[in-house]
Amino acid sequence: MNKIKVADGTEIFYKDWGTGQPVFFHHGWPLSSDDWDAQMMFFLAHGFRVIAHDRRGHGRSSHTHIGHDMDTYAADVAELVTALDLKDAIHVGHSTGGGEVIRYVAKHGKGRVAKAVLISAVTPIMVKTKDNPDGIPMSVFDEIRLNTATRRSQYFQDFTVPFFGYNREGAKVSQGIKDNWWRQGMMGAIKAHYDCIKVFSETDFTEDLRSVNIPVLVLHGEDDQIVPINTTAVKAVKLLKNGKLISYPGFPHGMPTTEASTINADILAFIRS
Repeated sequence: MNKIKVADGTEIFYKDWGTGQPVFFHHGWPLSSDDWDAQMMFFLAHGFRVIAHDRRGHGRSSHTHIGHDMDTYAADVAELVTALDLKDAIHVGHSTGGGEVIRYVAKHGKGRVAKAVLISAVTPIMVKTKDNPDGIPMSVFDEIRLNTATRRSQYFQDFTVPFFGYNREGAKVSQGIKDNWWRQGMMGAIKAHYDCIKVFSETDFTEDLRSVNIPVLVLHGEDDQIVPINTTAVKAVKLLKNGKLISYPGFPHGMPTTEASTINADILAFIRS
């Protein structure tokens, strides 16, 4: 397996396929690089070099108990990008991975990143605070923490239902998609998953978004039950200097999987524009 050892000794697993302009994929909580199967195959077939990693504590990377904060996640990406000498890259992030993308671009990406894509992303900030009064109450994230810590296996089964919009009338439920989500989640370490809840809910990406000059495409489902569009994407695109929002009526949080053909086509058009 392809792995690099970063500064604190953590091993980061990654996939690196093909040649051409690099497209680097950043997965969401509590998943792994496997969540990008539909995108990896599509962009590989269109002549791109595709790279995806398992975030520390997730998937096949070291199940370390340290470093579960957004600055460390972004620094891990920077070390991998340097090791692979990626330039003129497109960075694509889903959910927590969207936050990782914008933090990486803001802190480490100068001279290496051409464009970025934020899909169903947690930016600029999820939790309700004095400065973010229409955010999600902390009690919601406390419930996610409790269930992850005490009944993770069943909770991850249950979580797939709103994640993919399978609780909506007329939804076509795929047991394979649900099972694959659960499989990825259970590959990771419970400590990493628990700590990452604070990261995706409380990290403030406002200044990261404001500081980025490259073109950024923001994609979000209007029926996202996990990361509501009005709390995140609608605000994020207003903070970007060169941002564009595409919203999709009825699409769920997990739309890169359930609506891959639409999402892939819009990313490809953005890269080629």
